[in-house]
Amino acid sequence: MWEGITMGLTTVFTLQNAAFLMLGCLAGTFIGMLPGLGPMTAIALMIPVASTLEPGAGIIMMAAVYYGAIFGGSTSSILINAPGVASTVATSFDGFPMARAGFPGKALAIAATASFWGGILGALLLLIAAPYLARISLSFQSTDYFALMVLGLVTVSAFAGRDGMLKALAMVVLGLMLSTVGVDPTQGIPRFTLGQLDLVDGISFLLLVMATFALSEALLGIMRFSREQGLADGRALGALRLSRREIGDIAPAATRSSALGFLVGLLPGAGATIASLLAWGAEERLAGKAKPAFGEGAPRGIAAPEAANNAAATGSFVPLLTLGIPGSGTTAILLGALIAYGIQPGPLLYINEPEIFWSVIVSMWIGNVILLVLNLPLIPYIARLLAVPRQFLLPLILFFSLIGVYFVSFNTFDIQLMVIFAAAAVGLRLLDFPMAPMILGFILGGLMEENLSRAMLIYDQSWSFLWQRPLTLAIMITAMVILAGPFLRERFARRSPD
Repeated sequence: MWEGITMGLTTVFTLQNAAFLMLGCLAGTFIGMLPGLGPMTAIALMIPVASTLEPGAGIIMMAAVYYGAIFGGSTSSILINAPGVASTVATSFDGFPMARAGFPGKALAIAATASFWGGILGALLLLIAAPYLARISLSFQSTDYFALMVLGLVTVSAFAGRDGMLKALAMVVLGLMLSTVGVDPTQGIPRFTLGQLDLVDGISFLLLVMATFALSEALLGIMRFSREQGLADGRALGALRLSRREIGDIAPAATRSSALGFLVGLLPGAGATIASLLAWGAEERLAGKAKPAFGEGAPRGIAAPEAANNAAATGSFVPLLTLGIPGSGTTAILLGALIAYGIQPGPLLYINEPEIFWSVIVSMWIGNVILLVLNLPLIPYIARLLAVPRQFLLPLILFFSLIGVYFVSFNTFDIQLMVIFAAAAVGLRLLDFPMAPMILGFILGGLMEENLSRAMLIYDQSWSFLWQRPLTLAIMITAMVILAGPFLRERFARRSPD
């Protein structure tokens, strides 16, 4: 291992590779900050540059763009409630309330620190455990994935406030319904498209997220319009310093979430978005009645998803490098880039191209340090976005939300659909329906249906797979315990003397 680390350091610290590592970090960070764009777009934009480079430099740069975009995506989520990257949706749950309360600098500092910690721990776990964890991820079957999706949906109880379980479950169902629009994956025929060809490919996740968060927030801001100079108190924009108590509070949460995110990142198809939502839900349950409450600007609510999504981004390299299996759309692009260089990812990569394998891992450590050094000094200036008068900022949010979705598909139908979803989201938010469960249901719906279909096919259309496979049974029991938790707590609370 030490020989491999030395080889990686030697490869990364050449002048060319170090320069392109920094370029990838910069490009990924700034592209990730823009609402509507993400790591896939960032890597796609950098492919023409990477194609002119040597394999080592090109892969190092594109990997840096990937985790740089994840690192920078929290900025727009925190400042304007417009997730720049899908995996930072959970960050907005507490990041935006903290920014609106007058502490955007502190929110950005927590996000940057937790992202750094998640990336560093993820790279360490990748170094130590990649070969072993690759075998574990191979042992997961469709039945286990289905149970894992059920577990993910059950965490919806974490998003529900007191007496809000029914509303949260209703939003999960709505998300699952929206995920079924498009072509049936088992029969290959369109369903629920209302005769619209534009819906044959389904509803875009980016469209739904931007409509329910960024666009609806702008519309609500217009409805609540006043003569305030910004969305937060301009005098508090530079508040960056974290107290020892805050560091002590977020450090365990970031560490737990990094481990969870890395494990989720190992699973093909799971990815950083699911990891961040699961981490936020897990920490919300552990926090109990701590103040500030989750969803109201809790520091742990920012640290958990940021650590998880960065660790998951690192974890997704395990199936890519050791098995040649892309765990997400982003790593699929990276797989294509490796093959274009004549490099075949898989078990033999470690033997045939060790300098590529080790340089990618070592570059993640160095890249995360670069990202932290680049981002922390810029936070006071980035945070001043909230000092822009509301009458200028809200139209900008509307513009970037609409144009970000349009530039992905160049289809005016998506703009119309986005406006409809945004109007519906405004009504639901005014009635105190949470948006997060719907997003979680939408994300997991497609994966859940696909794995359920496979499981039913393997077990001859029988539900017996739920208890015949030990791993599936263990995950389902965990889900039932979590689901029963709120009801049991309420029952015990009624029995308590006070």
